[in-house]
Amino acid sequence: MSTNQPSITTAWLKVFAGTGVNLCLGVLYTWSVFAAALKAQLGWSATQSQYPYTVACLIFAACMIPGGRMVDRIGPRWVVTAAAVFVGAGMLLSGATTTLTGIIIGFGLLVGVALGFGYAAPTPASVKWFQPHKKGLIVGLVVGGFGGASIYTAPLTNYLMSTYGVQGTFYILGAIFFGVMIILAQYLSLPPAGYVPYGGPAPQTKAATASSSKLDFTPGEMLRTPQFYLLWLMFLFGASAGLMIIGHLATISKVQGGIAWGYILVAVLAVANAGGRIFFGWLSDKIGRTNTMLLVFIIQAANMFLFVNYTSTVTLLIGSILTGAAYGSLLSLFPSAIFDYYGIKNGGFNYSMVFSAWGIAATIGPIIAGRAMDLTGGYGAGYMISGVLLLVAAALTFVTKPPIAKPGVAISPTGINQ
Repeated sequence: MSTNQPSITTAWLKVFAGTGVNLCLGVLYTWSVFAAALKAQLGWSATQSQYPYTVACLIFAACMIPGGRMVDRIGPRWVVTAAAVFVGAGMLLSGATTTLTGIIIGFGLLVGVALGFGYAAPTPASVKWFQPHKKGLIVGLVVGGFGGASIYTAPLTNYLMSTYGVQGTFYILGAIFFGVMIILAQYLSLPPAGYVPYGGPAPQTKAATASSSKLDFTPGEMLRTPQFYLLWLMFLFGASAGLMIIGHLATISKVQGGIAWGYILVAVLAVANAGGRIFFGWLSDKIGRTNTMLLVFIIQAANMFLFVNYTSTVTLLIGSILTGAAYGSLLSLFPSAIFDYYGIKNGGFNYSMVFSAWGIAATIGPIIAGRAMDLTGGYGAGYMISGVLLLVAAALTFVTKPPIAKPGVAISPTGINQ
């Protein structure tokens, strides 16, 4: 073993520091609480209340690309530090204004940049400390923080909104996130040269064997494979359904079930979101990525087709749990699949390219649902569109297989690159 070998405690510290960063950035998933307050306190329409959220999602996805590149080149510490500055500035600006434009710039633009930089850093950094067959579990734990953030941010935001108003809430949360992320950034780093990843030998299973890519694709090489576009489309269709519910759940619970405490359902969804990332990440290590994706897409499609019928506390609770678990799974399955298919070396940048689908998904689910609500007084059309897209995603899993060679590289009859 290398003399540069840090302890396993150090390796796990990277994982939990990354989880902590995502627990701050996951305030994005509390947006439905902000949206309800903006409508109640500032008189915004349902569609207007989704603009800052949608812009944040788009900027998030766009900034994942330079964020991923910076992580691969300079490491995660400085990238997360920059994210802390942006999240603090964005929340401060949002608190200093009551205008749609001001909050779009503050939350949508600046916090969106923070999300892109901050989310790009912990996951590829953490998986490099562990053996390939542990990717699903490690990714699930790190991104579980992002999904689980609403467990505490939803009730906290609701309390702050009722006590200090929209502007005061932005100020307080911004200060908290800035301070915590600055501290956690100092614990994030890539392994030293000669490091031997922890995790032991891979079990003798088909899924474990597939998890260890023998090739490291550059982003350009990845873009020349059909698998990239299949994964991109599946991510797009799967994420749009979850983002739609996340962005509107507080209003959905009031419109369909007459529930005034929708922020509780937001927190429940967050628990399922975090749990889905960890559970399905672990499951995909056992049965394979696309098999797990197929299972998730079928569950979520059925949930979307039924969602219009969820009019009681019990059914809305079930719907929220299924949505959170299925949506959360995507954020562990897709980075794991990218690392499987295209290697770890350029993993930050490669995953950021696929993650652009998530940003586009933010314009499909939340905005269509907001327009449906404004025009018809319900969300039924949004549910149906999402259900159909999820069935398409399920069908694509049958034709999505790992690449066996880089573009332009010949394969011998024995299957070895030449």
